[in-house]
Amino acid sequence: MMNDCKYTLTDIGINLTDSAFEPDREQVINDALDAGVHRLLITGTSAAESEQAVSMCQKYGGNTFCTAGIHPHYSKEFSPAARQTLEDLLQAPEVLAVGETGLDFNRNFSTPEQQIYAFEQQLELASEVNLPLFLHERDAHSKQVEMLHHFRDHTAGGVAHCFTGSREELYNYLDLDLYIGITGWICDERRGTELLALVKDIPAERLLLETDAPYLIPRDMRPKPKSRRNLPCYLPHILEKTAQARDADPEELSWQIEENCERLFRFNQAEQ
Repeated sequence: MMNDCKYTLTDIGINLTDSAFEPDREQVINDALDAGVHRLLITGTSAAESEQAVSMCQKYGGNTFCTAGIHPHYSKEFSPAARQTLEDLLQAPEVLAVGETGLDFNRNFSTPEQQIYAFEQQLELASEVNLPLFLHERDAHSKQVEMLHHFRDHTAGGVAHCFTGSREELYNYLDLDLYIGITGWICDERRGTELLALVKDIPAERLLLETDAPYLIPRDMRPKPKSRRNLPCYLPHILEKTAQARDADPEELSWQIEENCERLFRFNQAEQ
């Protein structure tokens, strides 16, 4: 089925537990496969949704994997019971990273103190289980980098998910040996021009791609999709936009990005 596809890609960030996918999750996965997106990494954003993500992986089979973690918005829910749930989930073979975790001082749905505590707890968990981090950050870069520095020698790396930051922030993450996750944000003529210019500065061996579906639909697709819901089958468009910005061959870039996915998330071990 995928032999006719131009690329072989992994979507490292899809919110498949979101209610937007309730009517047609299986079709969304099949459409992704048809487009050459042969693996999906489902994002866990709370203890309950991380459990749901694991269940989906078990239901839909070998091309779905997931993360397990508590998003900074839900840090106020972090408790000894939630930590135990995450500990248990992180033993599942489908779970390849700790997160979505990090700090978000923009909207402060949880207080900064609650976020710092929950992030530190998940950094400790990642160190204990030797899994990479799936990182969120907004308006909290200095504190996040400080905390990551403290755990740098104890964790198995990670990815700055949905990176939209400045050049300085990019290089801070690269200095921490992190991978950089690029989304359809670079396809947004209103907000994405700075990132589009910056994407060429990301070393090829640190670049990852994701849709963050159902959010951040690429705005420059033609013909324009009828629905505003983003889908993993749109990932090849993000690849081509990224390759164009880097003056790179998209097929060669896709091979490099797949190597990066293997290196960080160790898919081959999980698939055995």
